[in-house]
Amino acid sequence: MTINGVELDELIDVPAGLRNVVAAETRLGDVRGQEGFYHYRQYSAIELASACTFEEVWFLLFEGRLPDRDELTEFTGEVAQSRLLPTELLPILSTIAAGGDPFRPMVGLRTALSMLAAIRDLQPVWDGDRASRKADALLICAVTPTILAALHRLHRGLEPVVPRADLSTASNWLYMLTGELPHPQAVRAIEQYLIATIDHGFNPSTFTARVVASTGADVASAVIAAIGAFSGPLHGGAPDRALDGVDEIGSVDRIDGWVRDKLAKGDRVMGFGHAVYRTADPRSVLLRDISIGLGGELVEFATTVERRVTEVLAELKPGRDLYTNVEFYAGVVMELCGIPRSMFTPTFATSRVVGWTANILEQADTAKVIRPSARYVGPPAPQPVPPRAGQSV
Repeated sequence: MTINGVELDELIDVPAGLRNVVAAETRLGDVRGQEGFYHYRQYSAIELASACTFEEVWFLLFEGRLPDRDELTEFTGEVAQSRLLPTELLPILSTIAAGGDPFRPMVGLRTALSMLAAIRDLQPVWDGDRASRKADALLICAVTPTILAALHRLHRGLEPVVPRADLSTASNWLYMLTGELPHPQAVRAIEQYLIATIDHGFNPSTFTARVVASTGADVASAVIAAIGAFSGPLHGGAPDRALDGVDEIGSVDRIDGWVRDKLAKGDRVMGFGHAVYRTADPRSVLLRDISIGLGGELVEFATTVERRVTEVLAELKPGRDLYTNVEFYAGVVMELCGIPRSMFTPTFATSRVVGWTANILEQADTAKVIRPSARYVGPPAPQPVPPRAGQSV
């Protein structure tokens, strides 16, 4: 028996969810879960978040090296120009923002990017050279936060804020959401968060982007597919839910009961545990330090919740090594910087789109379609089609 031209005994069974299966080679980075370490290219992602700007790390993912001063000036100029929305897209954004209750920005983003691809006539990566693919990738990355901020404001009956060429990606994001120039401390906190979440191995959305790119489709199609995967609460849609959990607890004396009740019901404790890390999530450690630097009652309570929930989980799930993941303190940092909870996941997307497109560019260079097989486990075939109602005998 054959499947897709492959003899059945040649098929290789893999773990559910493709866990630990190497699907490709990459030069973009890696996650070493046992060590609690991940990197972009040859640099620690956490060190990059501590020392660099978002644009510098964006350049690194696209070009393979950190930029010099002239390269960075040129690159930031290209980004600034690409942030502006085509005039043809503005009425479409108003229509998108009027739909949905509750309104879901990520749904709006994928629709808007589809229209943008049509307006700009983005071509399949199979048909273009690397320069054209890179230009399309930069456009999608630059315009994503502009679209998301515009949808957020339009849904609330406010006019979109035009991005400023003199502001960084992080500063523009806060500015476009609120219409006010943000405090430098908030800008740097969000910038570090954005850098720390650009890329993280072959997670579901990144893998989805690479699958679509492997078919030769255009950059926008691959990103839109990634957004579909990213919008799920088990992937990118968790920062607001993690902070909602902190609110549900409300006070220190309720922590133990809240955790035990969640586990008794079989519910996930959002913001804790990770599919890869068996130590503390280094992104969570970074964001905890950032939130402590911002200060306030929320931070004090969140650190208490982290400590006690970790202790209760260790008691109830021995040997599982469940620590806070990136979502827990991401929600705290974004809340302190004035980002509405409905825009937590979109904030995540404004950074991860850089990782998606870097992976799309790398995949496009391989010209190899990702096409796994499946083992059929249904009723034996072929069987005769039974008589159907109304069929003449």
